[in-house]
Amino acid sequence: MYGKLTVFVVDDDDLARKSVCALVQSMGVNAESFASAEEFLDQYVEERAGCLVTDLRMLGMSGVELQENLARRGILLPVILLTAYARTPITVRAIQAGAITVLDKPCDDDDLWNAIRGALLQGEGEQAEHAQRQAIRTRLAQLAPQERQILDMTIAGAAIKAIAARLGVSERTVAGRRRKTLAKMQANSTADLIRLTNQAGTDG
Repeated sequence: MYGKLTVFVVDDDDLARKSVCALVQSMGVNAESFASAEEFLDQYVEERAGCLVTDLRMLGMSGVELQENLARRGILLPVILLTAYARTPITVRAIQAGAITVLDKPCDDDDLWNAIRGALLQGEGEQAEHAQRQAIRTRLAQLAPQERQILDMTIAGAAIKAIAARLGVSERTVAGRRRKTLAKMQANSTADLIRLTNQAGTDG
């Protein structure tokens, strides 16, 4: 079910790290462990899908700092924070930065697994959306300059007659270029073309 998804476990507590990995692997999901945030950042390859389970307090970079570091890089990896020292301000900071949840240590296996399962599903969805945006942007980049003109004017609401007058070409030429634009963008209609272009412009 979880395919190539991986749970990345970052904790400077060896026993806690091994415990989380054992739980994840018992559920049939791949797990990789790291003793520090710095070690994880050195080894993590962007675009790998899954989620991150990390301790709030660690030597060096903290769990929240790691989370914020990933966000600045635009890395789509849902984060679950574990802590034995829960404090409201830091919990608020973590959630505002996009953490799935903050769980108290030691946490119940069922609670942890439910959080991980939700994070994996979210991460898989975000990765799929990101891949779709990239594919649309690739199609946009492959449009000829004249086709991009047609696309921009069409999105702005211009009719074929108005586009032809503005470009100084025949309506037949505009219609032909629009058909090519639709085909290259893999769009079935003008509405579909607008939706795809808007989707390409929203990056997570």
